[in-house]
Amino acid sequence: MIPIKFARENPRNSEKVTNGQSCTISSDIVSPPCSNSNPMSDHGHPATPIREAVSQNPMKEISIDDSYLPPHPQLPKLEPPRGRRVSLEELLHPPEKFTADLMKFVRQSGNAISKRISVLLENDDDSDSKKTIDDDVTEFKISGVKVLVKMKTEEEIRGRITFFSRSNCRDSTAVRLFLREQGFDFSEINIDVYTAREKELIERTGSSQVPQIFFNEKHFGGLMALNSLRNSGEFDLRVKEFLKEKCCGDAPAPVMYGFDEESNKDVVVVDEILRFVRVLRQKLPIKDRLLKMKIVKNCFSGAEMIEILIDYLDCGRNKAVEVGMRLAKKHFIHHVFGENEFEDGNHYYRFLEHEPFISKCYNFRGSTNDMEPQNAGIVGQKLFKIMTAILESYSSNDRSCVDYLRISQSEEFRRYLNLAQDLHRLNIVELSTEEKLAFFLNLYNAMVIHALIRIGRPEGVIARRSFFTDFQYVVGGYSYSLSSIRNDILRRGRRPSYPFIIPFINDNARHKLGLQKLNPLVHFGLCDGTKSSPVVRFFTPQGVEAELKRAAREFFQNGGIEVVLDKRTIHLSKIIKWYKEDFSEEKKMLKWIMSYIDANDAGLLTHLLGDGGGSFNIVYQDYDWSINN
Repeated sequence: MIPIKFARENPRNSEKVTNGQSCTISSDIVSPPCSNSNPMSDHGHPATPIREAVSQNPMKEISIDDSYLPPHPQLPKLEPPRGRRVSLEELLHPPEKFTADLMKFVRQSGNAISKRISVLLENDDDSDSKKTIDDDVTEFKISGVKVLVKMKTEEEIRGRITFFSRSNCRDSTAVRLFLREQGFDFSEINIDVYTAREKELIERTGSSQVPQIFFNEKHFGGLMALNSLRNSGEFDLRVKEFLKEKCCGDAPAPVMYGFDEESNKDVVVVDEILRFVRVLRQKLPIKDRLLKMKIVKNCFSGAEMIEILIDYLDCGRNKAVEVGMRLAKKHFIHHVFGENEFEDGNHYYRFLEHEPFISKCYNFRGSTNDMEPQNAGIVGQKLFKIMTAILESYSSNDRSCVDYLRISQSEEFRRYLNLAQDLHRLNIVELSTEEKLAFFLNLYNAMVIHALIRIGRPEGVIARRSFFTDFQYVVGGYSYSLSSIRNDILRRGRRPSYPFIIPFINDNARHKLGLQKLNPLVHFGLCDGTKSSPVVRFFTPQGVEAELKRAAREFFQNGGIEVVLDKRTIHLSKIIKWYKEDFSEEKKMLKWIMSYIDANDAGLLTHLLGDGGGSFNIVYQDYDWSINN
């Protein structure tokens, strides 16, 4: 047998190739032993030669001739790598000298830093060598290094302040504001969001009344105890006394991200007709069809569904039609053109998860919520409580600035996203007028927060239009964008303030949910996440009208209107211009605004309208689209 020679390229013998020069690449020849009895490699497989060469023709050097095709003059020229080339052997096994040099450098640097700090500590009078940042923090300037040294004191707080609260609770808000003003880090447990913690609160205090404050494991009391201690002037002393020790395991545990409460798992109820839905999803011939000169995707006929139900239930046709109508009423299926709820025969339907809009809905996570829909009023209350808790914890005291980054990382927002899935097949029709108004106001403001977290602030006119039309939720079996909620539900199907947006006024199923009476105050309850829009807030069904009036009053008193008497000019927010058809003509509108402005501006406006001195000018303010972050 002819011996086979294996060629292995030695990287240390390979020479670099430079632009415009020839080089020589040499390789070592390795000849492993080979026998007739075991022609296998070390791993038990036939040896695969890289290069074969007969012994009479030894491998020659490969040379690159000088006569080569030069590169294009516009192409960058090849350059050798900078520094000394390091072989693979040196990388895997660094020399001892390199390690010793590195350790020496580390020691010298550490000695230099220590020496410099000692010199700076000795020269306390030298103002150029040290700079005080806080009372107990000192900054040392060292060439190339910045060291901050904070001296620990015996009075440093090492414990934890915890207080139990509820959403939209005045006393809880007072405790929160006081702790923020004092600069304390605290852990807040909102029992409207973390309902299982209410039982713990009762066990610790004997009551579910909030707020309740804890210093480590010690129960301090509520707002009255806090005010009493603050008025006595001993608050700082008592706090340091309570919190000088580290927090122990008996203290109320802080909120943990990603952990659902066991009590919420028992509330989930499987829809009674879900078994029919599962059978239909498996057996129906769902496919694309040509209907009314259109390709309708993922649909099936009513007759096909009836036949499967008759076979599965072993019932008559009328009974199967009743089941189909129940499926349509609970929004498991919809007519492809919205012509009817459900009928037998040559009518075509599709499942909610196959609707064309479903991919744009940001509360859809790959599958619809097939659980029994909760009462719409209860879901509305949960939405109010959890979003109010988010706003109270992650916004400024006046609600004008919102910390969207912290919201996105919070456990409250994670629970809100889970709650948003309960909206898929919600029966909104059962809501009263006040409940519907509060529900859609709250849903709009919550969707804006979600949209700013998910896709960010829109830049430019086209991006803003897309922001208000493309960010959608599936609610009650249908899709809702920010534009559709504002214009079609709250404004009774009126045209939007910007062109090229078509309302869904022809969709009777959703349009019938619109409010029967237009209330112009809704514009002051909707926050678009910008600095010029009204501040974000959430509303209760029982007080939504009074809360909207309060929102309008705060909006106009914080820059929404400005009266310049000597120039006979009234500066108004551009929101009034965009939705001017929702208000009366100019003079009636200005008289209406008088109810929501302070006495000084109301007097100037009254004088301007009633002095008979001629016309006046209305100038609309520039709108600031920057985010209220």
